[in-house]
Amino acid sequence: MTRHATAQARLWLRHHDTEPSVSHVMHSHTFAAPLRHQGYIPLKKITSALLLAAGLSTAGSVGANTEMQDLSYSLGALVGDRILAPYAELDYDRLMEGLKAAHQKGELEIDLESANAIVQEQAQKAQEQATAVAREAGTAFLAEQAARDGVTATASGLLYEVREEGDGAKPAATDQVTVHYEGKLIDGTVFDSSIARGEPTSFALNQVIPGWTEGLQLMSEGSKYTFYIPSDLAYGERGAGGQIGPHQALIFEVELIKVGE
Repeated sequence: MTRHATAQARLWLRHHDTEPSVSHVMHSHTFAAPLRHQGYIPLKKITSALLLAAGLSTAGSVGANTEMQDLSYSLGALVGDRILAPYAELDYDRLMEGLKAAHQKGELEIDLESANAIVQEQAQKAQEQATAVAREAGTAFLAEQAARDGVTATASGLLYEVREEGDGAKPAATDQVTVHYEGKLIDGTVFDSSIARGEPTSFALNQVIPGWTEGLQLMSEGSKYTFYIPSDLAYGERGAGGQIGPHQALIFEVELIKVGE
């Protein structure tokens, strides 16, 4: 297996007992680089600068210079766009009260430890709601696909559709395979594609998500299948990277090119 092919296959590696890092699960062709690499200002720096601007603008005179006003506004815009975006509703007066009190070392109505707990609790609630929506949408989508002519369900719940049947060898669970594939969310968003990269991927079939391990053993060399994979045969409650959320069903178009090294 080439170094490039190994990197591609990482996307479909099984989850282990410990939480994998994003760099271990994803590869550079698929997901956007971290904010730092896109010219964005790191969260810690944005927050610190916003607090500084809030303190300075409060201490300044009515005729504060335009540069400071523009800086304060710009920092507020960045924080609103990149930090506050997940929160649909906020009390902006209370937001600024908290910012100023923390920056000026004043008395906090809610201490920092409690504030952190409140934010974490809200994040957990939002995650649970998003997970419930994804699970419901995935269940409905899979039921719709299962009802279509030409779609077959296995005992595990994996769905597959034969696009083109080959006549070559079939892989065993421990075999090395070479494939072309395209992965999509159920809304049609493509999150990875060896086809778009113009280079097939090779990997050991027992080192990928269960839906792939099972599904590719149904194929012969030269076959092209579409797989509709329930979340418990994909990434389950963890999701993967920035695009595959918890409990999301996935779609894969797969061509089995070769079995073996």
